[in-house]
Amino acid sequence: MSLLGKKFPAPVAKPMAPFYAAGAIIFYGIASFADALANTDEYKNDPRNPAAKTQKPAGH
Repeated sequence: MSLLGKKFPAPVAKPMAPFYAAGAIIFYGIASFADALANTDEYKNDPRNPAAKTQKPAGH
């Protein structure tokens, strides 16, 4: 006997495929928007910005 109970042969991935695709598109759009905002003049030189170039001292 399985701990999860009876296994039903219900399709899961095929009916959910449009939702997976929409989620991927939304994720890509939000990531692109965040990258665009990180490169604006207001946040371009912010040390918390991962896209900011950190300058190392010349002696190191």
